[in-house]
Amino acid sequence: MKTGYVNGILLDGTENMVPQKDKMVITEGSKIISVEYKDKAIADGTYRECQIVDLNGAYIMPGLINMHTHLASSGKPLKARSKKDIKKITSLMSSNPLTRRYAMGKFQKNAETELVSGVTTVRSMGGLSDLETTLRNDIATGKVEGPRILTCNMAISVPGGHMAGSLAYEATSPEEAASFVRKLVSQGVDLIKLMVTGGVLDADEEGEPGALKMSPDIIKAACDEAHRLGYKVSAHCESPAGVKEALRNGVDYIEHGAKPDQEMMDLFKEKGAALICTISPTIPYVFGDPKITGFTEMEQNNCRTVLDGIISCARACLEEGIPVGLGTDSGTSFTTHYDMWRELAYFSYYCGVSRNFALHTATQVNAGIAGLGQVTGTIEPGKAADMIMTEGNPLNDLEALRGMYMVVVRGKLIREPLLDKVDQIDKLVDRASVDVRKNTEDHEELEKILENEDIDENARREILDRR
Repeated sequence: MKTGYVNGILLDGTENMVPQKDKMVITEGSKIISVEYKDKAIADGTYRECQIVDLNGAYIMPGLINMHTHLASSGKPLKARSKKDIKKITSLMSSNPLTRRYAMGKFQKNAETELVSGVTTVRSMGGLSDLETTLRNDIATGKVEGPRILTCNMAISVPGGHMAGSLAYEATSPEEAASFVRKLVSQGVDLIKLMVTGGVLDADEEGEPGALKMSPDIIKAACDEAHRLGYKVSAHCESPAGVKEALRNGVDYIEHGAKPDQEMMDLFKEKGAALICTISPTIPYVFGDPKITGFTEMEQNNCRTVLDGIISCARACLEEGIPVGLGTDSGTSFTTHYDMWRELAYFSYYCGVSRNFALHTATQVNAGIAGLGQVTGTIEPGKAADMIMTEGNPLNDLEALRGMYMVVVRGKLIREPLLDKVDQIDKLVDRASVDVRKNTEDHEELEKILENEDIDENARREILDRR
C-alpha cells in the first residue's frame, strides 16, 4: 500500500533547498513514488489511495549519510590503550562462534543507534573480520533492522601501522597487499580501506601525528588490484606526506586530511579524489578535560595538529571545488553513533559554510561521493524512501537534528525513535563544544585586531603570545 506523508515542511536535500509547505511525499514499498501538492493529491484521488502519516508541522528531509563510522565499538572510552591490549581484545572477539555472536550483537546495536539518530546510510570504515558484510546482508534482507551499510570489513595496514593486527591486516609486501584486496573482495566488501599513516596515539613525538607508515609500492599495489577488480580505495591519512603519497599512488578517498598546499590540491584534482572530513573525534581531546579523556599533553597537542589539518584541508578542497563529504569517525573514544548532527555543526562553524550547505553535504553530496547518488540523498521520485523528520528547522539551527521525530528507512516508518545515550560523553562533548565556540570567537577577534596596521607593536606581540 502507498503511504502519504502530509502536513510536513519539506527540505529536499538539494543545494538551494528552501522549506516547502503543503507538499505530500508518497512512498510505495521502499521507494518514493511522488512528491506533489497535497491539494492536487486530494483532487486526483491519490490521497485516498494512501495510508496517511500526519507530520503535524515537522520538517521532513533525506536521511543523513555518515561517511565514516566504526561499528565495532560504541564510542565509550576504551580501557585498553596499548596496541597489544587492543589486539588481544579483537582476536578474542573473532576467535570462536560465541564471541563472534557477542560482537555481532554490538555491531547491530551500534548500527541501530545510527539509524534512530537519523542516519539511514553508513559507510563503515574498518571493522572486525567479516562481521560488517554479514550485518549489511542481514539488514538488506530484512533479517534485522538497520541503516544501509557500505563496508570495507578489515582495513589493510603494515607492521607497526595504524590498527595493524587488530582492525587491519598487516601487509609486508606489495604482493601481500594485493592478496588482502582479493580476500576482502571475496567477502563482498563495497570498498577497500588502507591505513597509510599512523594516528594521534601512534605518534612517538609531539608535532608528528599521522606519520607515513605505508610505503608507496604497497599503496600502489593495493590500489592497482582494487581498481582492476572494480573497487575504489579509501585511505586513513593524517599528515601531508601521507595524503600526497596516497593520492599519487591511486587512492580515491582521503579520510580525515592534513594541512594542504597547492601540490596536494593539484593531486586531488588530477586523481578525481574526494575528502571525507571528520572533525568530531578531535573535539573531545583538544577541548575536553584531560582528566576525563586520559590524553597526555603531547597527545592533546598532536590532536590539535590533526584538527587543524582536517579543517584546513576541508576548507581548501571546498575552495578548489574538490568534493568534501562528512563522517563522524563514530566508535572512536568519546564519539558516539548518535551525534552526526555535531559533525554538520562543526563543518558549518569551522569551514564557514551555511547550514543549508552542511545539510546538503550530509545528504546529497555524501550520497554522490559514496556512489549512491541515484539511490538516496534527496527526496524525489525514484529515490529510496530514506527520510527523517525533526520538530525544529535545521536550516535555522542544526541542533534540531539532535533528536528525531520520525525516521523512515527503505520505506519502513519508525514512529518513536529512541536513543540510548551516554550521559558522561554528552556532558564532556557539550562542554568541549562551548570551549570550541569561545576559542574560535576569541581567535577571530584577535585576528581582526591584528589586521589594524596602526596597532602598537607591544600590543601586537602580546596578542600573538595569547594566540
